[in-house]
Amino acid sequence: METKKEFKILLWIAVIFGAAFFLPIESVRFNTAIAATFDLVKWYAREHVILCLLPAFFIAGVISIFVSQGSVLRYFGANAKKWLAYTVAAVSGTILAVCSCTILPLFSSIHKRGAGLGPAIAFLYSGPAINILAIILTARILGFEMGVARTIGAVSFSIIIGVAMSLIYRKEEKAKREEQMNIEFQAEKRPMWQTSFHFFTLVLILVFANWGSPASSDTSSAWYYIWAYKWYITGFFALLLGYSLIYILKIKWQWVLLATVATVTSAFLSSTFIENVKLAPLVPMIVGIAALSTITLLDKKDEDNKEWTISAWGFAKQILPLLAIGVVTAGFLLGSTHDGKTIAGIIPNEWISALVGGNSVFSNFFASVVGAFMYFATLTEVPILQGLIASGMGKGPALALLLAGPSLSLPNMLVIRGVMGTQKTVVYVTLVIVMATISGLIFGAI
Repeated sequence: METKKEFKILLWIAVIFGAAFFLPIESVRFNTAIAATFDLVKWYAREHVILCLLPAFFIAGVISIFVSQGSVLRYFGANAKKWLAYTVAAVSGTILAVCSCTILPLFSSIHKRGAGLGPAIAFLYSGPAINILAIILTARILGFEMGVARTIGAVSFSIIIGVAMSLIYRKEEKAKREEQMNIEFQAEKRPMWQTSFHFFTLVLILVFANWGSPASSDTSSAWYYIWAYKWYITGFFALLLGYSLIYILKIKWQWVLLATVATVTSAFLSSTFIENVKLAPLVPMIVGIAALSTITLLDKKDEDNKEWTISAWGFAKQILPLLAIGVVTAGFLLGSTHDGKTIAGIIPNEWISALVGGNSVFSNFFASVVGAFMYFATLTEVPILQGLIASGMGKGPALALLLAGPSLSLPNMLVIRGVMGTQKTVVYVTLVIVMATISGLIFGAI
């Protein structure tokens, strides 16, 4: 055993030495790919982490801490009305910032506690396939058209695939309903309208803080006016958040007032002393999030307030490293494209164009299969697709990968197989790949 261990160490040393020895620093393409990697990393750090990801972590924390599992199951469990169950399951992804593996414990518990196969599958697909942050990032980085197509496709997929699975296994589902026992849920800690108010206030802060500039120069459009005044709108919802912290979460008003003053002061100072209009808003967002974290962690009245921030930190620890890996990988392999400039990656554009360029059946099917088996951490599909599109990928295959990739992965499939068996897993994966291929063909032809 000791000899085997030493051999492994020697092998790793040899591999690392070989990589260093043959490092192609003389290659123009290699050096360009390195430049593209750092360029994409810098752009993501400035444009998306502070304004997009940090608020999203707190939104995910609200779902994790303030919304009971019983409340979620009550809407699409076996005793719920079918139209309600599928509707709630289909749109559940818009409030969950999870990846194809993070959704599995929720799906497993829902399935084992008696939820119908159809709504459970709809939830399984919708959870990682689409969330509010994914909508914003997709529309902002890949274009409004792609964002809308992804939204419609993901919601439609979840319902169609769920209904199809329910019909295919209708005999089993009928037997389950006959044997099922009623599940008693614990009462909510506070009225649902209060939790909803708190949740949607955070969502609207995220939405308007990331409202992109209009594509056209028409200054009379509604989109332009919202963009021009987006920070005032964001500030208004921030005040509503302060109200929620005091009257719903019962945090001391003195603490909330102090946090508000610190945030407003930082906004005034940053707008005065930071000339870069893109960087100036980052300062008050950082100060506001730091202040929110501090007052919730120090709160002694309700342990859930502290757990909220701890949960947000848990999402950050889980997602940020994986997103960083995704961005670095995308930048090196596929290049960096943003703000009107393009830096090539290590993979030649003609390779990508040959496999996923155009809008053929093969290119859409290939994109669907690759997306289904690859693991995409939450949001990493966006920078990867950005590089692929810049390298020649067609918009049809791009949508096919968006619809198949985030909802499936090889680890995901293995766990699903353990929950509902090999046959159902194969049927589910096949439905996703086939529908993603067809959707890509339709979208590419429009």
